[in-house]
Amino acid sequence: MLWKGRRQSDNVEDRRGISGGKLAAGGGIGALVVAVIMLLLGGKPDEVMQNLQPTQTSTQQAGPLSAEDQEMGQFISVVLADTEDVWNQQFQEAGRQYREPGLVMFTDATQSACGFAQAATGPFYCPGDEKVYIDLGFFRDMQRQLGASGDFAFAYVIAHEVGHHVQNMMGVMDEMQRAQQTMDQTEFNRFMVRMELQADFLAGVWAHHAQRMKSILEEGDIEEGLNAAASVGDDRIMKRTQGTVVPDAFTHGTSKQRVYWFSLGFKTGDVSQGNTFSANID
Repeated sequence: MLWKGRRQSDNVEDRRGISGGKLAAGGGIGALVVAVIMLLLGGKPDEVMQNLQPTQTSTQQAGPLSAEDQEMGQFISVVLADTEDVWNQQFQEAGRQYREPGLVMFTDATQSACGFAQAATGPFYCPGDEKVYIDLGFFRDMQRQLGASGDFAFAYVIAHEVGHHVQNMMGVMDEMQRAQQTMDQTEFNRFMVRMELQADFLAGVWAHHAQRMKSILEEGDIEEGLNAAASVGDDRIMKRTQGTVVPDAFTHGTSKQRVYWFSLGFKTGDVSQGNTFSANID
């Protein structure tokens, strides 16, 4: 992905190197793995974070960032700037004003309006403060544990989370909250799948317009994005972690579904074609 030398976003808050808090008793590695699966590329951070609240809050200054970490921070800032440019244009063409979300890079743990954020929860969007939260160590985990590597794979993750912000501005998050109060868990999971697939679609829309505006793509980039989308399908993660697939427990969609909707967004660049809530997604 071509990104060096381009504008970096002013909406990035870098909290890396500052960590604090300890997991409550009863947590540990097993709980962290469950949290990663539940919140991978979105989900319901408030519920998971309640189970990962710290027993005490402390702040500790870590060492300076490595050159690799500094470059990764610059990359994230450029990608966020690209999402700003695309969605500002898309909203303007629709006669609306886009509110640019913030992005918080942190190490280990930090506080958000949705609760206490742990690295183990994975990247997530918090509608309470309209910020994306991410511990950049997640990208190393993507490569080692999920086989999803490449800078465009990482850009896909950010674009997906920003897609949740776009949904928030479109009123989808409000619909989610209302649905949670009236649906049983299986029905709500199906609603969540449609919401997550729409965020994948919006990530594809971003890639379409970012390429037209800035020619950001290199050979193999889209394949990296598609591989990342497939790697985080509910069916693949369940098969990998528990050996069985339980469709009623899906919250993000299958690998095939996630690849399809990202691809459709990239191919069309047309936001109006991303109504996953009325589409036949099977």
